[in-house]
Amino acid sequence: MTAKDAKDIKIALYTMCLVKQDDHVLLVNRPSKLGFPGWIGPGGKVDFPESLTEGAAREVWEETGLRVKDLVYKGLDEFVDPNQNFRYMVFNYVADSFEGELLQNPPEGELRWFPIREAMNYPMQPWFKRRFPLFFEEGTFEIYGVYDQVEKVTLKETVKKI
Repeated sequence: MTAKDAKDIKIALYTMCLVKQDDHVLLVNRPSKLGFPGWIGPGGKVDFPESLTEGAAREVWEETGLRVKDLVYKGLDEFVDPNQNFRYMVFNYVADSFEGELLQNPPEGELRWFPIREAMNYPMQPWFKRRFPLFFEEGTFEIYGVYDQVEKVTLKETVKKI
């Protein structure tokens, strides 16, 4: 690939930050109308020019009302679509230091604290269910996939512990 070709690649940067308190985790029950229905972690697009951790903290605050501190980087979940020249990257964090009160009417869906060991018994997107346990294991992870957005099929996927 030449430098000129690299300029044509579209990159989307997102974050997800699971808020942890003791042996519980805070999840959002997103309704179908917002896409990605089911229980997932707070997160969203990184606004330019904020840093990744600033974006993660902002998304948690907007979606939950909590101000997180001392974020711990857990890993990267990304896919590329070579046919679309597209790279989608989600930078994942955990925070167990926070302040504030949960929103009464959260914009992204109902908020609930779950025991970590029971959370995967609830409806989740397959991509989040795959990633969820990795947030609570030692070290970091890398999930890399090659995805065809037109055919909606994963062509290749690797999960690495780093």
